[in-house]
Amino acid sequence: MDNLKQFFLRNFERILVFVILVVAFLGTLLVENTSVVLDFYFLPVLVAGYFLGKRSGLLAAVLSILLVLFSALLFPDRMFAATRIWHDTAAVCGWGGFLILTSVAVGSLYEVKERQLQDLKHAYIGVLEILSKYLESTDPYTKGHSVRVSELASAIAAEMRLSAAEIDNIRVAGLLHDIGKIEISGEVLRKAAVLSTGEQAYLESHAEKGARLLSSVGGVLKEVVPIVLAHHRYFVSKMESDATRSNTDTDSNSDTIPLGARIVAVADSFDAMTTDRPYRRAMPPWQALEEIVANSGRQFDPEVVEVFKQVATRHLEAV
Repeated sequence: MDNLKQFFLRNFERILVFVILVVAFLGTLLVENTSVVLDFYFLPVLVAGYFLGKRSGLLAAVLSILLVLFSALLFPDRMFAATRIWHDTAAVCGWGGFLILTSVAVGSLYEVKERQLQDLKHAYIGVLEILSKYLESTDPYTKGHSVRVSELASAIAAEMRLSAAEIDNIRVAGLLHDIGKIEISGEVLRKAAVLSTGEQAYLESHAEKGARLLSSVGGVLKEVVPIVLAHHRYFVSKMESDATRSNTDTDSNSDTIPLGARIVAVADSFDAMTTDRPYRRAMPPWQALEEIVANSGRQFDPEVVEVFKQVATRHLEAV
């Protein structure tokens, strides 16, 4: 059911265009006054052009024309009156021409809007990258960490075939997942010894602090806040017993952790393990991969780990 719901949400515009085309075609077959029905075909063309682009709008226009021609073959008397066949033919040709022009015009507006949106998005991501590098400038051990986490998390999300909007949210969450550390003491961040239990809890509070900071921005980052808030929570399998669950140092489970947070958690842990820290040397990538696989189903989402293994394997082979 969830897969069906996701499919419907991701293809809502295409499904809407298809439904309107089917309704228009049925109207062409059933309604005597075809001139009224012909105008109805502008709806799928406008929807396809506005939401899907010039190519989809043009395709909807061509399909509309073909459906009308097919209807004319089935019921020629309804479409072309014998006494004014040339007049009706010219009217249908003009209708088809306006339909194509409409698809091109609306589709062009869509492409202009998309280019402007992409330019704005690139500038937005660039500003966030600059911000993440500024935040990391006080700690040489985490230099470039947020950018690497963002890129790896985006690769995992793309491999899982998430929507473009979901991938963008995960990319931004990767850049900003440690923003709460600006409220954490520099002494704790740069401590050369292993942190005490209290210090570890204090450090991990950066997730809540970061979510609070991002919430103050308003609706721009509203989809990112839950990911940042939950990116340090353990994944707890529903098959585990309550006793095992109590040993995971968390009261979270897979139903309360956003998928984006589960993805960022894997990318964050892998990069942390493969980067030098004040209190330990970096692990080799293959060892970090084994560590993440070993914690699949407890700390990490097994589905995300399986996809991560594919992404990491390709990366290691390319190196």
